[in-house]
Amino acid sequence: MTELVVAAIQMCSGIDPANNIVVMERLVREAAARGASYVQTPEMTGAIQQDRKALFASLSTEEDDAVVRAASRLAAELGIFLHLGSTGVDAGDGMAANRGFVFDPRGRKIASYDKIHMFDVDLDGGESWRESTAYRPGSLAVNADMDGMLIGMGICYDVRFPQLFRDLSLAGASILTAPAAFTRQTGMAHWHVLQRARAIENGAFMISAAQAGRHEDGRETYGHSLIIDPWGRIVAEAETDEPGVVLAKIDISAVAAARAKIPNLKNARPYRMAEVVTGSVRERVA
Repeated sequence: MTELVVAAIQMCSGIDPANNIVVMERLVREAAARGASYVQTPEMTGAIQQDRKALFASLSTEEDDAVVRAASRLAAELGIFLHLGSTGVDAGDGMAANRGFVFDPRGRKIASYDKIHMFDVDLDGGESWRESTAYRPGSLAVNADMDGMLIGMGICYDVRFPQLFRDLSLAGASILTAPAAFTRQTGMAHWHVLQRARAIENGAFMISAAQAGRHEDGRETYGHSLIIDPWGRIVAEAETDEPGVVLAKIDISAVAAARAKIPNLKNARPYRMAEVVTGSVRERVA
């Protein structure tokens, strides 16, 4: 399989998982009807909820989660690879996991990934986020094997940590992903350049489904779901905040072509960090 149609689903998830499942199913069916064999949903497909108490009241374990079950069932029914960008699941000990899943055309889970990097930031205008108060960070980088084609799994804030995507690429990923719920403020400043950079520096496709618009819990997300080729060109983008489907036909052979032109994955060299001291530079010793 070198050519395939891929899709990124843009959503504006609310606080009720049942309502979000209805939207997810409608858009995934639309993508499959238009020929997509790989479909990705955004971060927190199941619910976007700032209130910690309400969030945990709605959570289930992975085995009992209605969003996870719906995604598995859809993948099997439609005969597609379905990448549930992420949903919150009960991780035990009063913490949640921001977990992504990939299901094969038989509905079997072939990979899951817990978001590693927590969005603990203070932005302009008093906007502040502390994901680590509710979510337990993951510690394992994951490539999902889609019939021999490896898909590197990232989530949202992970995109600001290039070494994760470099390691996924060195381990064989030809498609990288960062399904997201980027804030409007950070998205306007950095979304496109970060997504394009990860594609360019790894010679890989980058597919990132996004949340968009004003959510029930009051937050605003940037949207602009993207499909980017290994040369850093945007081949498909959601131009509005509306829920919808972004679709593109991609040729995986473009990955090998890009990496042959600029073989930076092969050309990387080990180095040591020097320590600057007064009047001289010396090697830093760990």
